[in-house]
Amino acid sequence: MTDYLQRAISDSGRFFVFACDTTQLVSEACRRHDVGPTAAAALGRALTGAALLAALLKDDQSVMLRFEGNGPLGKIITEGGHAGWVRGYVAEPKAEVPLRGGKIDVAAGLGRAGFLTVTKDIGMERKYQGTIQLYTSEIAEDIAYYLSESEQVPSAIGIGVHLQPDGSIAASGGFLVQALPPADEQLVTTIERQIGGLGSISELFRRGTSPEVLIRLLFAEVPYHLTGATQLTYNCSCSREKMGRAVFSLGNDEINYLLASEEGVEVQCEFCRDSYRFAREDLEKMLAVGAGQH
Repeated sequence: MTDYLQRAISDSGRFFVFACDTTQLVSEACRRHDVGPTAAAALGRALTGAALLAALLKDDQSVMLRFEGNGPLGKIITEGGHAGWVRGYVAEPKAEVPLRGGKIDVAAGLGRAGFLTVTKDIGMERKYQGTIQLYTSEIAEDIAYYLSESEQVPSAIGIGVHLQPDGSIAASGGFLVQALPPADEQLVTTIERQIGGLGSISELFRRGTSPEVLIRLLFAEVPYHLTGATQLTYNCSCSREKMGRAVFSLGNDEINYLLASEEGVEVQCEFCRDSYRFAREDLEKMLAVGAGQH
């Protein structure tokens, strides 16, 4: 089964909802980064959040979420594109904290003090950026708080990641509901009541609830229609060419140092853990190009 995101809008045009299953892409991310249980839950939530926020964009646009807390996980960075690709990593993938009430304590892992920075690449020369203080450090509530504070859009978000006893991902997914102004307070109350009665999002996905069924539960008393689905994948945009440019950007002094001390250099992408090796001759070519630019 492939991951995907389903979109719907109320017949009145006042509310829209996205619901997505991210089980496979979160599993792929956790495998690539060899994460522990706390990092798996936190990274899975942040990846799902990136997929949901990317759905608000258009065409080739993308969004990056940067969670930086004072907890042992350090920072979590995820990125998603409107086309359905998602990638991300956690700074300390093996960091763990004690369980809270028998459940993984994501907030303690991330840390209750810190910031969420959302950066949107909408194809302009400058990227749009907004920063808030972490609200609960549970990921979903922080994203909802960002949308409310920075973008002035009332939003409700639910994200869940269910782990197997061995730490692998059993299920992952979430939803995002937004109200367009002017708000219909009666419908807002109705939808809030439906959200309150959903129970555990991770448990819903673990039981096989599809994005369409989740939308039906959320809009049980609201006439709506589906507007389209997008396949979701864990996909990184790194390449040997991009990594070569990163090495070249170090400058001649640093490249000379690498030549003097090593037979070459291996560069690893933080997002997908793929490695690219540049031999002595590659570094020497970079020096030659750099010399030609002066």
